[in-house]
Amino acid sequence: MAKLAAAMLVVFVVLTFFVRVAIQLRRTGATGLIGLRKGAGVLDWLSGLLFVGGMAMAVVSIELVLQDDLDPIEVLDVDALHVIGIAVAALGGMAVFLAQLGMGENWRIGVSDEQHTDLVTGGWFSLCRNPIYTAMIVGWIGFTLMVPTWLSFLAVVVIGIGLEIQVRAVEEPYLVRTHGDEYRAYASRVGRFVPSVGRLS
Repeated sequence: MAKLAAAMLVVFVVLTFFVRVAIQLRRTGATGLIGLRKGAGVLDWLSGLLFVGGMAMAVVSIELVLQDDLDPIEVLDVDALHVIGIAVAALGGMAVFLAQLGMGENWRIGVSDEQHTDLVTGGWFSLCRNPIYTAMIVGWIGFTLMVPTWLSFLAVVVIGIGLEIQVRAVEEPYLVRTHGDEYRAYASRVGRFVPSVGRLS
């Protein structure tokens, strides 16, 4: 199962990063990769470190299982959960890619006060304000069910905390600065990660 998880993870990364960047480059002439904004503070750095660190932990977990240096949690290492994990990981990966495409030319990784983008509120973004992040968590949960180790579960928690900080401390303040009342009105109607939950008052 770890071999399948590793293969799916490669497909996930190629599709949601390399293919998406190539599409953005062809459409706009720019990669969409911004990274840390100018004047990035402690929370910007912390969210990035947690997110990247959590993904690294998840990858290391799969690799350690492949090398027989880490055993899956026996009670969870069963065929039924493996099948669910495969479906959930595939669903999460495709949802990430489709939500990225739904942003069109406004897709970015990172925020920049120097680059203005339109506020995307349709499609996936009419269901929740951060469907890409929601789908990422779903995908990582799927991989965890495929290769259930203490490290893979910890990775999901770390990734989730990183995304929570990124959204609350970095992206939402940026969107308020950039779009003002338009974003406030949108955020009052649409939940943060799931429908109707985390709406701004």
